[in-house]
Formats: sequence, C-alpha cells, structure tokens
Amino acid sequence: MDPKENLVLLAAALLWMVLSISLDGHMRILTYVGADCYSKSGARESPTGSYAVLQAFPFSNTRNKFFGIGCDTIALISGVDLHGKTYSTGCLSLCNDTASVTNGSCNGIGCCQIPIPENLLRYRATGYHGDGRKDGEGCSADQLLAVKILVGVGASVIVLVAVSGLLYFGHQKRKLIKLKEKYFQQNGGLMLQQRLAGREEPTSAAKIYTAEELEKATDNFDESNIIGRGGYGIVYKGIFADNTVVAIKKSRTVDNSQIEQFINEVVVLSQINHRNVVKLLGCCLETEVPLLVYECVSNGTLSSYIHDRNKAATFTWETRLRIAAETAGVLSYLHSAASMPIIHRDVKSNNILLDENHTAKVSDFGSSRLVPLDQAQISTMVQGTLGYLDPEYMLTSQLTEKSDVYSFGVVLVELLTGKKPLSFERPEEERSLAMLFLSALKEDRLFQILEDCIAKEGNVEQVDKVARLGKTCLRVKGEERPTMKEVAMELERLRMVGKHPWTNVESNYEQTEYLLGKQIDACGHGKSGESSAGYQVIGSVLLPSGGR
Repeated sequence: MDPKENLVLLAAALLWMVLSISLDGHMRILTYVGADCYSKSGARESPTGSYAVLQAFPFSNTRNKFFGIGCDTIALISGVDLHGKTYSTGCLSLCNDTASVTNGSCNGIGCCQIPIPENLLRYRATGYHGDGRKDGEGCSADQLLAVKILVGVGASVIVLVAVSGLLYFGHQKRKLIKLKEKYFQQNGGLMLQQRLAGREEPTSAAKIYTAEELEKATDNFDESNIIGRGGYGIVYKGIFADNTVVAIKKSRTVDNSQIEQFINEVVVLSQINHRNVVKLLGCCLETEVPLLVYECVSNGTLSSYIHDRNKAATFTWETRLRIAAETAGVLSYLHSAASMPIIHRDVKSNNILLDENHTAKVSDFGSSRLVPLDQAQISTMVQGTLGYLDPEYMLTSQLTEKSDVYSFGVVLVELLTGKKPLSFERPEEERSLAMLFLSALKEDRLFQILEDCIAKEGNVEQVDKVARLGKTCLRVKGEERPTMKEVAMELERLRMVGKHPWTNVESNYEQTEYLLGKQIDACGHGKSGESSAGYQVIGSVLLPSGGR
C-alpha cells in the first residue's frame, strides 16, 4: 500500500474509531449521533451535533442513509463532496408521541430517511425539536409552523391529484361502458339475443363476443395481425385464450337502416354447417360497426394458387376439378338447400379459401342477399367484382341466383386457363377472360388457352366437358344458364368418371345435358329458362364484412 494512504488511514483512525476494513475496499468507522433531548417539563438537555471528515475516501451512498428520529423533528444535513461542491437537505418526522415510533425500523411514523449524495467527504448533521430551538438560535416556531403547513399543503395536493385521477378514469370507464351499450343496442344486440334465445335448434356457434375479447385476441387490432383487406373492411387473425385461431372481419361501414335484416342474416349464417363454407362463429356488437368472427382458413386463396406460377405448376387437374365441384356444391346448397337461401353475389377465386388439404372453403358473404320466397329476382344496386359480374345483372340491376352461376363460370374458366378474369395487359378484345374463352371455344382452339399443366395431363375428354359446362354458365341470358344444383351434379359426375372410368354414367349425362339447355316445369313440360322454384327470405340486406 502507498505510504501516503497509510498516513491517511492513520489520521482517520486517530479522529474516528475504525471498526473494520473489508477486502472489497470498505471501511466502517464509528461517528457521533446528533441528538436534541428535552425533559418532561420541556427543558432542553445537552444537545449534541454529528459531523465527520474524511480526506480521500468518500462515504458510500449505497451503504449509508440519513435518518431523523423523533416526534415533531426536523433533521438537517449539509456537507461537501469530492469535487468541493456543497449541498444541504433534510427530512421531517411527525407523530403524536414517542410510543408511535417502531424500534428497529423506519416505517414513516416518528422516523424519516433520505439518501446521501455520492462522493461525500464531510458532513454535519443537526435535529430541530418542535419548539423551534437550535442551540438557542436559528429556526423559529413560526418557521417550523410554515414547514408543517407547506408539508400539509403538499400532501393535500398529492391526495387531490390522486382522487381527481381516480374520478377521471372512473368517469372515462363509465363513458366507455355507456358507449358500448349504445353501439350494442344500435347494432341490434338485444334483437339478436332474443332471436337466438327463441330458436328451437341449438345455436352454439352463434356467440356474441365482447370488444375486450376481440381486442385481446388481436393485440388491439395490431397491423401485424392483418391477414386480408377488401372493399368492405380488414380481416385480422385472432387467437383466443384457449388457443383457438379465428379470422375477425372489421367492417368499414354499416347500413344502420337494415339492422333487423343484418341480425337475420347473422342468425342464418350461424346455422350453416357446410364443410365447404367458412363457418361464422359469432359477432361483436359493442363497436361502432359490427365485427364478425369466422373460423380461420390460413392456407391462402384459390386465386393465389391459380395465378402463382410456382403453385400452379403443382396444382393438378384432379385437385382443380375437386375444388370446382366443392364450390359448386356450396352455391347449390345456398341457393336451394339452406333453410334461408342466399345469393352470394361475389363469387370469385379470391373468396374461395383453401385449407391444408386444399379443401375449398367459400368465404365472404359481405354483399350476400337473402331472397324472399315469392320473388325470383330482386332489384338492387349493382355490386360485385369486375370480370366476374353477370352482364345481365349489370344492365338490369335485377339480381337472381343465376348471377352466381355466371360468376362461378368465370372461376371455372380460371381453373382451366390459369388466366386472370380481367387484364388490361391483354389485347382489348381479350381483356375479359369470359370473352376470350368463349371466342376460343367458338374457333375450336380451347387447348391453346389451357393452363400448361392441364394440357399435359392428357384428360382431354374430361377437360372438354368441363369447358362446355363453363360455356353454359356464361350464357348472356340468365334464364338460359343452368342452376347451381345442375352444375354441381355434372361436376360430381365428371369426377366419378375420372376416378372410375369403367362406371356407366353416360345415360345420366344425356339427361343432365338436356337439363343444362332446357328446363322442366312442375308438370314435366319443357320450357326455356328456369322454373322459379322459390328462393326466399327477408328482403335486401348488406352483411358488413372485410373482403378476403
């Protein structure tokens, strides 16, 4: 050790009693405790101060604290640090009597404490009693009273701020609850509860979710959870506490004049239990626009498989035909087998989702319409996607189930050709895929526009029959198109022929082919067009939903 350091330690030992020196560089010394004592009569008895001076080794600010102990006591400390800077501070201790002081701890009653600054070389500590005396001078009773008033005012301000904060947050919470109740009633929440409670069959799938549940599931609708965008809104991926993964559609707008119809449709869709329909699990009505909760199908859209060259190369004809048959089956079910038939109104490859097994799941009923039983068509503002829109519907604004047939025909041609339904990169006369396809059929050059992988598989007869079926779906006049039930039956028949070529199904084919061109009425008489077998229900309704 340096000789100078030895001298410093020796000098310190002479001034203050050294208790111990640790190997980690800490020295403990014994110093005086400042005291200011009074007798029962109030007479002051031999006050003592506390001070200490070190030459080179500062007091540890982590192992030392400054304490003031007593009732109505102000403890002050002042000192100089290693750099010659001075400081002064202190604390106030108040209590009714010394019995309130807890021996061995400083819990705030009859005791106060503050930290000391870093690099402190010397200090001086002084306690003032409540009578204001300090060695006969200094702090007056008025000054002590002022300190007490100041502390009291400060404490009152803190309490006032805390209470105001609690009242504010309480008010905001009540305001939020009232707003949610307003939205719930505005969006038909009570009506929906009554409709669900009044149904005889179970409706376990139709759940009314709270806003908190959906906010928690989507991390407050964080952008990282967006899995789809469309004209109607945004689709978020959500994960509930039980690890159930869902798709949550947040609409942009809702028509408040049609709440009753919206509720009807939620009830209807909640009852659809078709393996090829994306299932509606429930909704949330506590937000400005309703949120719809669906099962999550996370393997992408049919469109992405058709138009991605890498995916399309592995997308076999058998898989394409199966997806077409599954989709046709869904539309047939919606038109003629559901308890409340629905016109989808936006059939397109982007609204057909695929699961991990490439099973089709029809989605997005955002623009769907429920058709009254006594009407074959309904007048409505034209809505849909260019390239898929029924030309007759565009001209007349008269929506029928045959509008879905036309749109499905475009999807069928997409599966055959791998081309987009509308492309401005193609020559003007070929921009519409439907027109390009019909022209190719007319000129007997179908196999020139087929997807490469399909043409190479050699299913010439089967592909040709699917193409002819697509042609009937794309007829300009809706009454000349087949029903979706007939389309679904034909596609299933073609699938069976492909799987079991030895099976004799040609007799059925003649009957189906006849039906595709001519309809039979209830009495068995042939007629052009289609019998209005009656599709139902509730008038026009726009179901808010995000486009997938």
